[in-house]
Amino acid sequence: MAKTLTFNELRKIKDMLPSGSMKRIADKLNLDEETVRNYFGGRNFDKGQSIGIHFEQGPGGGIVTFDDTTILDMAQEMIEEL
Repeated sequence: MAKTLTFNELRKIKDMLPSGSMKRIADKLNLDEETVRNYFGGRNFDKGQSIGIHFEQGPGGGIVTFDDTTILDMAQEMIEEL
């Protein structure tokens, strides 16, 4: 089942993550760190990919739809651990 957030909500989650979280997530999932950053709105497609997420322009930074919430779920777990 797809999940939807506003882009601003996604950035708030990213901003709440402790230092080093992007690398920890990337290492656990065997992904490039830039791919994880792109998941949270980054745009470095030379080194990373866009996976499981779609951005649509609109109010509040637009809408973000997740086909795969694995990275989002891991981020939320890290925030809850704080």
